[in-house]
Amino acid sequence: MTATDPVFQTAADFLHTTLHNARLDLTFAAPDDPDSEPGILTLHFFGPDTPLLTARNGELLLALEHLCTQVLRLTPDQHHRVSFDADSFKAQRHLELQQQAATAIASVRDTGKPYAFAPMSSRERRLLHLSLVESGLPTSSSGIAPRRHVVLYPTDHDTRQPDSASPTHAPAIPTNDRVAALRKSFSRR
Repeated sequence: MTATDPVFQTAADFLHTTLHNARLDLTFAAPDDPDSEPGILTLHFFGPDTPLLTARNGELLLALEHLCTQVLRLTPDQHHRVSFDADSFKAQRHLELQQQAATAIASVRDTGKPYAFAPMSSRERRLLHLSLVESGLPTSSSGIAPRRHVVLYPTDHDTRQPDSASPTHAPAIPTNDRVAALRKSFSRR
């Protein structure tokens, strides 16, 4: 998208206002990439406050991205049309996901047991599914947001049937116990 595009202008106005009101010392620009997909708004952030965007697994960066999709009134299936990055955070995260995928593939092939990844955003789950396709092993997303995660299964596993055994890294704590543990950890002193 170009700077004259109305979608770009709407996003830029939103970001200028938000960054100014949050007193964040950041600027942003669309990369000059002739191979970029049409209809995709890609912005890179620069400035002294960039580490704030990438802290805590890019929480603030992803929040700005999400808010921008709301301002642009995109439906959930169109959220991939907005992509923000800072300090190559997403490129590095993509490499991490590929490494995790390779580790999981080896684990599933060695043990014959399903492997559950940590919860992640829908965009990261999509990247992970794509990284796992070449293995030929079945995958599925499991759980409810924000705890939704990818599970990699052995070849002979039927993903349509509920799994009686919990995956290798999935938490096996019943919901009631988790709620009690959370309440106890936040109890007043």
